[in-house]
Amino acid sequence: MSRVKTVIVTGASSGLGFAIAEAYLDRGYNVVANARSLARLQAAADRLGNPESLLLVPGDIALPATADSLFDLAVQRFGQVDILVNNAGIFIAKPAVEYTTEDVDTIVDTNLKGFFYPSQAAARHMSQHGSGRIISITASIAMQPNSKVPALLPILIKGGLNHAVRGLALELAPHGVMVNAVAPGIIATPMHESDEQSVEFMKQLAPTGRIGQPQDIVDAVLYLTDANFVTGTVMTVDGGSTAGVW
Repeated sequence: MSRVKTVIVTGASSGLGFAIAEAYLDRGYNVVANARSLARLQAAADRLGNPESLLLVPGDIALPATADSLFDLAVQRFGQVDILVNNAGIFIAKPAVEYTTEDVDTIVDTNLKGFFYPSQAAARHMSQHGSGRIISITASIAMQPNSKVPALLPILIKGGLNHAVRGLALELAPHGVMVNAVAPGIIATPMHESDEQSVEFMKQLAPTGRIGQPQDIVDAVLYLTDANFVTGTVMTVDGGSTAGVW
């Protein structure tokens, strides 16, 4: 009988993280779910039916101690970590001159440190076992900025992560660890809940004229989970918004 695989999902209490965690549970995986708030994690667990294969680990993902705890507790409970999904992230769109120092600190903490420390822990753990997957959720706007959506800070950080994925993929390939990213466009999650006028505007940000669904991102994550000859790629799931001018 094959061993049950274990995945760590950050930002798992809502939105894309919740959908990704749910999909892995449906596959029979063990899921280690992280979010800053235990109350929000427990609410998510209640929605999932509190399965035995779900482990809740609250903590600020910007702290290296949280990343270490995720892996330590996952190993104690399930034995080994096979997949890390760096999903935790925030998006603050505004003109460059309007960003505050608090905006900078918040995005650096969640989007940059929240990628680096878990990925570092994953590289250490997975290299020892000779296999693994690190999948990060970035942003397609970091690949093709849009004048209609000024978002310098997300472009700065997520753009760096898109390149970091390639660098880490090269570093870890000899150890059997595949490193990839999914770069979403506008997806229907709480992050993008808005009024009807704003929704219509967001639909026009892709040539397909619609907003994506969480399942679109889940499908991409699961593909990268299964793929054995794909590493160092950034998969855009954005309705064609990075394809060119339309």
